[in-house]
Amino acid sequence: MIRKLASGKYRLYSRKVNPKTGRRRNLGTFNSRAAAQKHERAVQFFKKH
Repeated sequence: MIRKLASGKYRLYSRKVNPKTGRRRNLGTFNSRAAAQKHERAVQFFKKH
């Protein structure tokens, strides 16, 4: 899940809420939406392998 921050950057969050904190995990902050989407695909790949 990608959200745009007030700074203009994009942050990748986990889809599930972290039960310990009650929030979504931050999976990285990127300068462009394309970079965040690219990393999201890599994360999905490693979840299955």
